[in-house]
Amino acid sequence: MQVESANRFEQDYHTLYEEQWNKLNAALNEESMEAFREEFLELHPYDQAVYFALQLQAIRLNIYAYLSPEEVAEIMENVELEDTKIYFTEMHPRFASMVLAEMSADNAVDILNQLEKDQVASFLTIMDPEEADEIKQLLHYEEKTAGSIMTTEYVAILDSSTAKEAMQHLKKEAPEAETIYYIYVLDEDKRLVGVLSLRDLIIAEEEVRIGDIMSEKIVAVSVGKDQEEVAQMMRDYDFLALPVVDFQDHLLGIITVDDILDVMEEEASEDYSRLAAVSDTAGKDDNAFVSAKKRLPWLIVLLFLGLFTASLIGRFESTLEQVAVLAIFIPLIAGMAGNTGTQALAVAVRGLASGDYGKQGKAKLILREAGTGLITGTICGVVIAIVIYVWQGNIYLGLLVGISIMAALIVATLAGSLIPILMDKLNIDPAVASGPFITTINDIISILIYFGMATAFMGLLV
Repeated sequence: MQVESANRFEQDYHTLYEEQWNKLNAALNEESMEAFREEFLELHPYDQAVYFALQLQAIRLNIYAYLSPEEVAEIMENVELEDTKIYFTEMHPRFASMVLAEMSADNAVDILNQLEKDQVASFLTIMDPEEADEIKQLLHYEEKTAGSIMTTEYVAILDSSTAKEAMQHLKKEAPEAETIYYIYVLDEDKRLVGVLSLRDLIIAEEEVRIGDIMSEKIVAVSVGKDQEEVAQMMRDYDFLALPVVDFQDHLLGIITVDDILDVMEEEASEDYSRLAAVSDTAGKDDNAFVSAKKRLPWLIVLLFLGLFTASLIGRFESTLEQVAVLAIFIPLIAGMAGNTGTQALAVAVRGLASGDYGKQGKAKLILREAGTGLITGTICGVVIAIVIYVWQGNIYLGLLVGISIMAALIVATLAGSLIPILMDKLNIDPAVASGPFITTINDIISILIYFGMATAFMGLLV
């Protein structure tokens, strides 16, 4: 059996682990389970995942046979989420359910959300009922909310406990907990009333009551809160974990920083897709028809906006007939307006997505962009007016194009910043104000300005 990588990895990474990888390949070729396990388990979990992901299916099937469900679970928590559907489909159902049971509940839910409903039902049926119930609870929460990304594997104690009892409880729960840096304190009704750091617990006297040393300044999120808002809170407070509660402050779970990093990557990717006027990020396994389906809605909208732009130019046909040279500068003015609007859009969307702008911040942004548009528009307008005068020998044509450029850039810059702010006000994702959308809108505005002024001052141009 020859071991081949599914694709080539970066040369420097491969060189760093070349000796170990050669030993792993040799062990698989010789079908030596013990030799493979000895080399493979010495690798960092991330490196294990990299090696695993580069193998062909036939080799992966052998790796499943050589490793325990717990060891495979660690690999699955480090591979790309979108690839897990392939891996869990090729595993034996019973083995797959055992792997899921060994994973943290939130990561298991993420993987199950990638699978078909019948596969999910099959895995949950095979799993231990207690572990299956925990996963089922998380599956019920709406996607992209705090509930969908939280884990139920945390350490909680009663406020009436002593520090000694809390330490004993921590030692018992630590192996299964997602994090032990925060211990959450509950009252008799299981409501979250405080939080205790591991440091505070270690230095506390054994007989001191937890309720006396806990911090009552709790920052928690509701189970239905949007994951992007949760990410902003984690960033603002520099927490390693954030408790999730229901409307009665009962502790339901925690969200850890590693899950937030995944959320930030997901949201950034989603915003980038929308800025490019794509309804959803194209998956690497999407075929041409799937990719086209995702892109067509926006393209159809932009197509009709483009037709409207063309019809506007048609309305100024008589102006073009009298001064044909005006047509030369249409792409210049429309392109400059589109580029400027896209720049302002990027600044506005980035600021809104990061939560940097309050009411005063938004007003400051608009004033700054207006000033930027005025300065850049004036400079570009003067430059192009001089160039056209030298080129065409017509001072009035130069002034027309220069003033049109200046006005178009000012309006485009304001549109690029105002439209995302307006969408944010209407609770619509600002990234929906995509680059192509802003560009097309600015094309319409710049053409109206250009030909409107040309028609008004036709007597000077002829």
